Amino acid sequence: MPIARQKFLNNEPLSVGIIAAAFSGGQPKDGVEQAPEALIKAGLCQQLTHLGWHVAFNNKFQSFDKLIDPANDPPIGLIKNPRWVGMVCERVAKQSQAIQEQGRLALTLGGDHSLGLATVAGTAMAQRALGRPEFCLIWIDAHADINTIEVTPSGNLHGMPVSFLMGLNKQLIDGFHWLRDCGIDHGVVPPHRVVYIGLRDVDEGEKVILREHGIKAFSMHEVDKYGIGKVVEMALDHVNPQRNLPIHLSFDVDALDPSVAPATGTPVRGGLTFREGHYICEAIHETGLVVAFDVMEVNPTLGDAAQHLQTIQIGCSLTRAALGETLL
Repeated sequence: MPIARQKFLNNEPLSVGIIAAAFSGGQPKDGVEQAPEALIKAGLCQQLTHLGWHVAFNNKFQSFDKLIDPANDPPIGLIKNPRWVGMVCERVAKQSQAIQEQGRLALTLGGDHSLGLATVAGTAMAQRALGRPEFCLIWIDAHADINTIEVTPSGNLHGMPVSFLMGLNKQLIDGFHWLRDCGIDHGVVPPHRVVYIGLRDVDEGEKVILREHGIKAFSMHEVDKYGIGKVVEMALDHVNPQRNLPIHLSFDVDALDPSVAPATGTPVRGGLTFREGHYICEAIHETGLVVAFDVMEVNPTLGDAAQHLQTIQIGCSLTRAALGETLL
């Protein structure tokens, strides 16, 4: 099956670098750190090779458990595991940056969605180094993940990465000073280059942030009203109207309805169908502009064995769709 020519990648051969980020520190439920290994064991590398990609993966599933003693990482206000999350994000950001600077697509297998801070920061640094200071971010999620340090109701950093990426926090806390060292502490992506699809569980403080900053969001209401094809077209028209900017696509599987992807930590009823989720990935791939793709929040320990397998298979199939698999 043909893969659309990729504008910002080396095409001969097309190559994808995999970051297996086994990390759960951005939220309280164990098990999500097992997702990268589960996805790989389900045959993801072979599936991507079959699509025509050269797969660069060192067969190492990174464990971040011993990076910091929990006793040395007390909460900062409500913020939980700040230094641990910050250290992991710094490492993953540099890995994503290196992969992209080599002309490869950066594929990150999470792990919880606090890692979105890392992967998108890596995209920003890589694209800047490659002479492309602008890119756009398409965030597929049931949740906006844009709580700030000041308004977060839970203190879980998987609900906050976009606020860091947009420079919305009034101060950097311990663990995140590397953002200043990299020159991106004031944000890496402006409001008009961010778009959400699939929102349906948004905190009150997040609603205020979305309105105040004019951030485009397509909730499930818009998906129902217009259909997923029109929503994707409108999303692209907003963040990438000339279709000339690199795209970072970050996909939290809880964007899908729990009947489709049940093994995830924060499921919310009324989500995207199987086909709607896959259409998003297919359509974004067809632009030929994707430089990074994240698949996040698969948790192979939640639910029963059939639900584990179903969600792992969904994670693989979303990735294949984002990298060019078609129905015919």
